[in-house]
This record gives sequence, C-alpha cells and structure tokens, in this order.
Amino acid sequence: MKMSGGVEWALHCAVVLSAAERPVPAARLAELHDVSGSYLAKQLQALSRAGLIRSAQGHAGGYELARPAAEITVLDVVEAVDGPQPAFTCTEIRQRGPLATPPEECLTPCPIARVMSAADRAWRAALGAVTIGDLSLEVAQGNDAFATLRGWLAPTA
Repeated sequence: MKMSGGVEWALHCAVVLSAAERPVPAARLAELHDVSGSYLAKQLQALSRAGLIRSAQGHAGGYELARPAAEITVLDVVEAVDGPQPAFTCTEIRQRGPLATPPEECLTPCPIARVMSAADRAWRAALGAVTIGDLSLEVAQGNDAFATLRGWLAPTA
C-alpha cells in the first residue's frame, strides 16, 4: 500500500500536538519538521477537515488535537490525508479481450479482487488498532523526547 508523503508529516504533527501543552502555530510545526510551511498547511487542513485537529485563534493560536490522542487512530490520519478509497480497484479485466468472460457470468469477485480486498481490510485493521496516543507513549518511553519538545515549543518572550 503506497501512501503519500503527507501521511508521514501528518502523523508526526499529530504526535507533536499530543505532547503540546498549548496550540502550536503551523509555522512552528513546519520549522520543527524542516518542511515547507505551505506543504505542511495542506496536511493540517486535511486533518482539520476530518475533525482530528482544530485551530485556535488569537495571540496563542495554532493547532491542537480536536479529541484525545487515544481516540485518533493512525487510520484516521491516513484517510484524512489520502482519502478512504481502497488501495486496489478491480476493473473487471476478465471481461475484456478475446477470451472475455460475459458480465452475467461474473457474479462474484475474481480471486485477485478477493485477495486484494482482504489485504486492504487487514491493512486498515492494523492501522485502526494503533492510536496517536499509542505512538506518543512509544516516543516518550525511555527518553526525554516530549520534555525537550515541550521546551522547544514553549513560546519565547
């Protein structure tokens, strides 16, 4: 399953936002990840449209998670950025060419479509079983990553 690069950026931002004590400006997220602000803005907009993050206005404005990190799955983020469509779409190749099977004989999906559909379901189940909270706990285990991150994110006077 190939995903866009935006998924990686969106996942990293979601983990960062789970550690943040206040909303984080988009420019600060872009700086942290050394990525173009306009590129990252597209990913943040996708997360916002999906209801995973929200923007806070004002002097201390920026982005924050819209619900607890334990309630946002990796699949939620993937679908927000890349959409919910399956990775494989059957085009009924068996109904084409000189040995085409007539449509009325194609009452069930072919073995290829079945195996690809099963793989897509398994992939989605695996991503749906891991939350941003799970990822955040893993990042925080055994080091001061979040403490360092919170210090870096803290507004400077």
